[in-house]
Amino acid sequence: MGLRQRNILSLLEDRTNNYNDRVALGIKNALGWREFTYKGVGLMSRKLAWHLINVVGVKKGDKVAILSESKPEYGACVFASILAGTTTVPLDVKLTKYELKSILSDCEPTVMLVSQHYLDTAIALQKEIPSLQTILVMDEPSGNLGYTSIYELPNNFDEKWRKRSSKSTVFIIYTSGTTGAPKGVEISFINMFSQLEDMKIALDEILPLEHGRILSILPMNHLFEMTVGFSTFMNFGYSVYYTQSLKPKDILAIMREKQINFMIVVPAFLKLLKTAIESELHNSSPAEQAAFNSLYHAAKFIPCSAIRKLMFKKIHDKFGGHFIGCISGGAPLDLHVGKFFDRIGLKIYQGYGLSEASPVVSVNTDKRRELASVGKPLKSFTVKVDETTGELLIKGPAVMKGYHNQEELTRTVIDEDGWLHSGDIAKIDKDGHIFITGRIKNMIVLSGGKKVFPEEVESVLEKSEYVSEVCVLGVSRTFGSKDGTEEIAAVIVPKDYLYDKYSDEELDKLIRADIKHLSTRLTAYKRPVNIVITKHPLPRTATRKVKRKEVKELVTA
Repeated sequence: MGLRQRNILSLLEDRTNNYNDRVALGIKNALGWREFTYKGVGLMSRKLAWHLINVVGVKKGDKVAILSESKPEYGACVFASILAGTTTVPLDVKLTKYELKSILSDCEPTVMLVSQHYLDTAIALQKEIPSLQTILVMDEPSGNLGYTSIYELPNNFDEKWRKRSSKSTVFIIYTSGTTGAPKGVEISFINMFSQLEDMKIALDEILPLEHGRILSILPMNHLFEMTVGFSTFMNFGYSVYYTQSLKPKDILAIMREKQINFMIVVPAFLKLLKTAIESELHNSSPAEQAAFNSLYHAAKFIPCSAIRKLMFKKIHDKFGGHFIGCISGGAPLDLHVGKFFDRIGLKIYQGYGLSEASPVVSVNTDKRRELASVGKPLKSFTVKVDETTGELLIKGPAVMKGYHNQEELTRTVIDEDGWLHSGDIAKIDKDGHIFITGRIKNMIVLSGGKKVFPEEVESVLEKSEYVSEVCVLGVSRTFGSKDGTEEIAAVIVPKDYLYDKYSDEELDKLIRADIKHLSTRLTAYKRPVNIVITKHPLPRTATRKVKRKEVKELVTA
């Protein structure tokens, strides 16, 4: 019987019973390791769900928001929300209060589960969001300003858990937050189960392990982390460890200590790791450098990764000696980086997806290892390339229900025949391997895989009293470690009257200061790095849409 025929409540029950005393989730803090067994996560989830139903009084389909860094309690909160029959809204902790308010006004949660670290933000938001009745703190009680901690709840575990239809929404994942209408991707139970089944098949090829140990470095509001890094690995009965630091030396220390086998990463992390390995080599003796270079050259002719692993044993020991590799997604993989790890015997499986597809569409598990490909589609997906536009179209049970409260916007991305328009330009070879070659939509992809919608940044900058027109776009870097990635540029046309009032130099200063001030409403990574001021009106089409391509030429010139 496939997972889809069963309900998630029995799945949670099974996993808790089957893997009882095995470590499910752990985190390293100042005092050492804090680890939760599968049984422990199950008990905490039930206790919280009981409280949500009987004390807080949540109703089926209510929204429960989570504002927290990744930690073991996060998983228990997600499961509790499912048991209580509510929809979970994981929030990006990097967003500003302004952006969070916009999201919360859209989904209207009744409860917020918050870590101690973000409690002040939650309290400030509660004053502005009428629906938000209850705040619960996810840490052990210590100065919670009078708010209840999930650790203080009574030991009530037995309840008739709430079953919901497979079409109901389990998660709303927001992909952007400041435009008039934030985009909340609704993921149903069908979507989620479809991903669990697909990823089980893909990972059986990659990770033939009875008990895997996973290091998690992506935030839980990232759907890639939620469905693969969390749900899929829990479904396998693996142990997932979190880290509070993203410094390569701290990560390597955890990998050694916990003998980590696998990770889910974004390409920017791999670049960082490669740089750390290279700088250590750079500081080693000339003899060691020469030895590495000759091995690196020889490895090119050795197809077996087990032998390559032995050749570069020193590096593998730094990773703990048990590390197999990782799935990389969220942005295109730099092929130089992919080849480097492949050559030293570490497997990098490039994946592709988008939130609207729950999110993984394909993973390159192929033995041929064509590094530039994102692999063949997962089992439940059908894909094709639109003959006229070259756009990749996607169909399958994991395609989202739609955007929350936005039927019209949903219709622009999912057509009448159920094809999801990805916005990515692709080629599919005769064996079914997908190659992503470009993008149709305006979205900007930064080096860490973060996605920025120009319209979202524009809606904030347009509020300047000095600006008559604004166009935000991604401009490719052609130098340094971020070569080939995009950064954000804003092209500003000042209001005409200002030229009579100020000199060019004064106006330049005034506009830059105002744009920088307004940008503080945005998360740091969404702020323009490059501000271009021009007297000329922006080029537009007959329907008054800005011709972004022409504006881009102006910036690069």
